[in-house]
Amino acid sequence: MSLTFASFGETVARVRAQVARAVVGQDEPLELMLTALFAGGHALLEGVPGTGKTLLVRALGRALQLRSTRVQFTPDMMPSDITGTNVFQVQKGAFETVRGPIFTDLLLADEINRTPPKTQSALLEAMQERSVTLDGVRHPLSQFFTVFATQNPIEFEGTYPLPEAQRDRFLLWIEVAYPAEAQEDEILRRTHRGDDLAGAALDTIAPALEGEGLADGRRLCQQVHADEPLLAYVRRIVRATRQHDALLLGAGPRAGIALLQAAKARAALQGRDFLTPDDVKGLAPAVLRHRLVLRAEAEIEGLSAAEIVAGILGGIEVPR
Repeated sequence: MSLTFASFGETVARVRAQVARAVVGQDEPLELMLTALFAGGHALLEGVPGTGKTLLVRALGRALQLRSTRVQFTPDMMPSDITGTNVFQVQKGAFETVRGPIFTDLLLADEINRTPPKTQSALLEAMQERSVTLDGVRHPLSQFFTVFATQNPIEFEGTYPLPEAQRDRFLLWIEVAYPAEAQEDEILRRTHRGDDLAGAALDTIAPALEGEGLADGRRLCQQVHADEPLLAYVRRIVRATRQHDALLLGAGPRAGIALLQAAKARAALQGRDFLTPDDVKGLAPAVLRHRLVLRAEAEIEGLSAAEIVAGILGGIEVPR
């Protein structure tokens, strides 16, 4: 049976429920990860170690019946460690392609800012092209290929921060915070009972959606209706970043496309076939803040990109 907006909303609710079997809390990061996945984009997750980023990706892969792979990025990692390479097999007298971990559905690129720009670029090129070229031969990636890259917001020694042009390739920037007090109590209770949150709990997750359903969900997201005033609202938000006194670099046209795609995915995830201003406003911080470059004086004053986006949203009339 083909998906409708109502049935899609119900299916996504089942996905959330299955992920909750292994992950306590982190509802907002999960919602944003689902938004990125169904919008066909990638996401950059920022949070300190131990907040469940790896577990979120693995649990989501189980609930959607997708392959998930984790790669720990290090300063000595080479592009071929991610993409793979051609190896000469003496017995066969020919080269054989050895595929790297990038050939998966969900790739958790852990601490992406700890690897040199050359390796970062190899991953980000694959994100853009959805393919890998090895010795001149193009190898397509999974149609569901999605990167969830993480970086630690505290430790900067020995890191290679992503340049602005590369950050722009990520649809969303997701903050993964510490769990609330009640949620942390529940984590301790489960641990005390002997529950293995990173292992046995994952095995209890039942598939709630399969690949064909994910493809249908993506098509459904594209069908969400947006009135002209809402398209103009997206445009005004993006263009306002280019005129802000505190910003050296505002958001480009790709940011407007990303905001529209993400907002349509959010509407579909909630079972709606139409866009609302709240969809746009709610996702604007996650879409825009990593695409903005603050002036030095603004940073000295302690301003953040999130505060600037909030100010811009407060100053633009919401369509009715």
